[in-house]
Amino acid sequence: MALMEPPNGVSPDDATEADAVVALDEDGNVEEENAEYSGIAAFIQSQFRRSKDRRLADEDRWLMGYRNYRGIYGPEVQFTDTEKSKAFVKITKTKVLAAYAQVIDVLFAGSKFPVGIEPRNEPAGVADAVNFDPNEVTEDKVQEATGMSYKPPRSVTRPELEALGVYENTLKPVEGEVADGPGKTPTTITFEPAKRAAMLMERNMHDQLTESDASKHLRSVAFEACLFGTGILKGPFAFDKEYPSWDEEGSYSPEYKTIPKVEFVSIWDFYPDPDARNMAEAEYTVQRHRLNRSQMRALKRRPHFREESIELAIDYGATYQREYWEDALEDDASTDAIDRFEVLEYWGILDSELAEEADIDLPAEFVDRDEVQVNAWVCNGQIIRLVINPFTPTRIPYSAVPYELNPYSFFSIGVAENMQDTQLLMNGFMRMAVDNAALSGNLLIEIDETNLVPGQDLSVYPGKVFRRQQGTPGASIFGTKFPNLSNELTMMFDKSRQLADEATGIPSYAHGIGGVMGVGRTASGMSMLMGAAAQNIKTVVRNIDDYLLRPLGKALFNFNMQFNFDEEYSKGDLEVFARGTESLMRNEIRSQRLLQFMQMSANPAMAPFIKYDYILREMAASLDLDEDKILNDPREAMLQAKMMQEIAQMMPQQPQAAPQGGVPSVNDPTGSGGGNIGPGNAPEPGAQGFTGEGGGDNGGQQPPQAT
Repeated sequence: MALMEPPNGVSPDDATEADAVVALDEDGNVEEENAEYSGIAAFIQSQFRRSKDRRLADEDRWLMGYRNYRGIYGPEVQFTDTEKSKAFVKITKTKVLAAYAQVIDVLFAGSKFPVGIEPRNEPAGVADAVNFDPNEVTEDKVQEATGMSYKPPRSVTRPELEALGVYENTLKPVEGEVADGPGKTPTTITFEPAKRAAMLMERNMHDQLTESDASKHLRSVAFEACLFGTGILKGPFAFDKEYPSWDEEGSYSPEYKTIPKVEFVSIWDFYPDPDARNMAEAEYTVQRHRLNRSQMRALKRRPHFREESIELAIDYGATYQREYWEDALEDDASTDAIDRFEVLEYWGILDSELAEEADIDLPAEFVDRDEVQVNAWVCNGQIIRLVINPFTPTRIPYSAVPYELNPYSFFSIGVAENMQDTQLLMNGFMRMAVDNAALSGNLLIEIDETNLVPGQDLSVYPGKVFRRQQGTPGASIFGTKFPNLSNELTMMFDKSRQLADEATGIPSYAHGIGGVMGVGRTASGMSMLMGAAAQNIKTVVRNIDDYLLRPLGKALFNFNMQFNFDEEYSKGDLEVFARGTESLMRNEIRSQRLLQFMQMSANPAMAPFIKYDYILREMAASLDLDEDKILNDPREAMLQAKMMQEIAQMMPQQPQAAPQGGVPSVNDPTGSGGGNIGPGNAPEPGAQGFTGEGGGDNGGQQPPQAT
């Protein structure tokens, strides 16, 4: 059975993922065909069971953390018959939500998704910098190229200028110094095409991430990373998104657009290679889907899914088997059969020998290989999708981000696991305090019935009267009070809570708990404490940068470069970087430092050495503003400056009237005449207007002569 090649007439350079994939087709009796592929289906099932068995210890850790988060005692906790209180103090939930809030606050501190594009230090295939001469770009040329005048100004694109030959006249490679020396104004402005290409690619990637709701999925990944220790993000992969639309007659005619999509994958449904310690070492991964009939049939509309095989899997009936951990996660767990289908999505290697046994004709470029990277979907023993991995370079489209990195295991450590012991201690001390308070708060009454009249009601209430027939007064009924140890037990609870702060690295005052003494009583002292508390979150954010944002950015960049959604955005030698750690500096302190630097650089001699466009962009980012919308690039700025200069030259000049009729000038110190209102400046002795003793305009009086 052959694998489908790209459609005829589709160039590999112009093909999208749906066109470039080499996939298994359907021909003839599907049931007999799938019987031939049973070896592949059995191989995927065996890999799934292998990962499932090796993941049992991790599942126990996750279940304990989930129960502590929800405030539920697990089966390992046994209560004695004398214990009355079963209180559960959910400090784990408080710590997890505090860590989650801090991570989200850092990641989304700016107005953009925390993934960026920058040109390399020495880009290849594109000029690093060129000179832009504003005097050679006339208004007539720009108006001819764009069809618009300077009112309002418009960003002139490179193809428009190239069509008129303007680009060759205005952009020249940078040779030597731009300015002749310090303090001299350069005649040309430096423009960076590589930086412009990076900005366009970054804007395109952010639009694609917005289309796929990447921010929502990233928040879900961050939550599971904080709770269980590991968060999983899938993508990017091609997805046909539906955009609602109605025609003029009111008929619904949706539009479909192929976008790169990312999505959150729960850690419970992710089964990686058990021998791998990170995604870079993983040979395969299996994602477990739980689909109903409608979702199964919806797969037919996705590229390269085998429609007849899907219907055959549905005809075999729902065979979804609940896992033991699903009963623990769901509050209304039931033992009834579930009308769902278990679908396994496999990404990883497939031996060429196994493919040959299944009578699959591999493409020529894969014949000499011992193994190939494939993506296969299996349901009820039927292969409903089998394609050669379409991504170049070959990659498994999953990212696993750790909260606290464990270098010896694929699954890492979360907040709930770090405070597992301290949570048990806090629960124990709190239960003891409640039971002791209940015991010490009630009086234990002892009655000697031999001294009382028989047949009396022995219940106790205010105003109760007991009839005594003999004995010493006060010896028949007396009460015993047990000591109250609540203060000591509460102190032990507080100590356990302090240990939880130490174990998680999230102090209580960081999430709103008061009572901070010592250095924390002052504003500056609390600022120091909060800065120290943020060190743990900085480590987590760096993990997100290294294991999630940067791999996601590179994968999305490669996706755009390979499938070429827009050629204009893919020019330039670019590099992906993560902005999670950078967001830590985008605050008020950073903007103050930038303002201070601009004040220091007010010297005109320093102006040629300073990139003010970068400073303005950083100031806009620190103020949580979209710098691309409020700032122009150097070329647009020079067009705007030239426009303003020409407008100023066109404005009529107002001539200044010369003084007439002896009207005193504005510098007249006497402040008299000519409407010159103001006290003026007091003249010095001997100057014009001085009326004091010793000369000047004082009637010719001379200062006294010395004898």
